[in-house]
Amino acid sequence: MNEREAIQGVLEAVVNVDIDGVAEQVRAALKAGADPSAVLNEGLSAGMRIVGERFQSGEYFLTELVLAGEVLKAGLVPLETLLTKTDIQGKGAVVLATVKGDIHDLGKNLVGMMLSSAGFEVIDLGSDVSSQRIVEAVRKHQAKIVGLSLLLTPMVGSLRSAVEELTRVGLRQQVRIIIGGACTTPGLAKELGCDGHGEDAMAAVYLCEKFI
Repeated sequence: MNEREAIQGVLEAVVNVDIDGVAEQVRAALKAGADPSAVLNEGLSAGMRIVGERFQSGEYFLTELVLAGEVLKAGLVPLETLLTKTDIQGKGAVVLATVKGDIHDLGKNLVGMMLSSAGFEVIDLGSDVSSQRIVEAVRKHQAKIVGLSLLLTPMVGSLRSAVEELTRVGLRQQVRIIIGGACTTPGLAKELGCDGHGEDAMAAVYLCEKFI
């Protein structure tokens, strides 16, 4: 088996959600002479992109998407000592948060998983996050993108506050702001002066790729 075939085996393990076999496929690719960064980008990450596309088209469901994230983690284990931080997180930092007053985080977590597999450094602040914590994270990590999530309509005010706080402290010009969640729309994004609306996890990744 040559290295191209071996990397293809890694990709297929991710697409087929083979959590038991992915690490073996990664080790086989390395043994065949594949560069670790190629195994990551052309195998694991490329496989996750296909999973995301199938989820977006309705061919895969939430269960497959979540399990694929676990497959990705398992596949990274044999690579951890061989990859540099730049290899794994080469596209820059993205701050993710569910806004103050909202504790729902499943959608945000999926976005974080997909962004990580696409090569972004993800700073996930969790749920019920204040505007000040978002500002602090953007400063600390020099993030270029902020992803804000909310499920509850009454928390739109918290979303507005986060955007206003980034503007007030002078950070708005350095970051792109993406919003997502059940009660968000492209119209709301425009109203609040945000840069984009992610209808689902894959759409959010596409936006981040577009903005870098």
